Amino acid sequence: MPIQHINRKGKTYYLHQKPTKKANLKYFFSMKRDGELVESIPDGFEIYENPNAQVFLKRIQPKMIADDEIAIVEKGVREFARLPYYRVDVKKDIISIFVPDQNAGRLSEAFPFSLNSRDVQGALAQAITFSAMLRFVLIDETKRLFMTQRYCFRGSIDDWIDIGGANTLSTLVKKYVVHLGQDSYFELF
Repeated sequence: MPIQHINRKGKTYYLHQKPTKKANLKYFFSMKRDGELVESIPDGFEIYENPNAQVFLKRIQPKMIADDEIAIVEKGVREFARLPYYRVDVKKDIISIFVPDQNAGRLSEAFPFSLNSRDVQGALAQAITFSAMLRFVLIDETKRLFMTQRYCFRGSIDDWIDIGGANTLSTLVKKYVVHLGQDSYFELF
């Protein structure tokens, strides 16, 4: 049976392979069933779904961020930011928090009143796209110290800027996550 993955938006993706010019194999996901489908995930690879529900096959990387550190960030967003929609993503030594590009409250008002709340919430969860706004970068593996960065939207910068020096993850989460979705976010330097 071909490898398939149903993303958070309910779309089914199939794993394909295609030979490269150098006779290696290239792997990719597509919603199309036609083509050369793969029946098992190649050794050393894993399925990865990014915060915007795109599906990829990626090489398995050494784990630098512990599960309990991810849990600290998840809990912090729930408790301090109280965002109805968000995503947490980990790549190498960085934990990123993604927030909606759209105003979920205004989007929910656009749905017909005949839909129940659960249907509206499900439709919103599928329609929303996300952008990374805050991230915690592991800077000392031994002491487990992190640095905080936020995305800067000034035309001359449009990049990550440091806003918090070396500290424990729980301390940084308490201090900075509360600003997500707030005007105060843009005052963090």
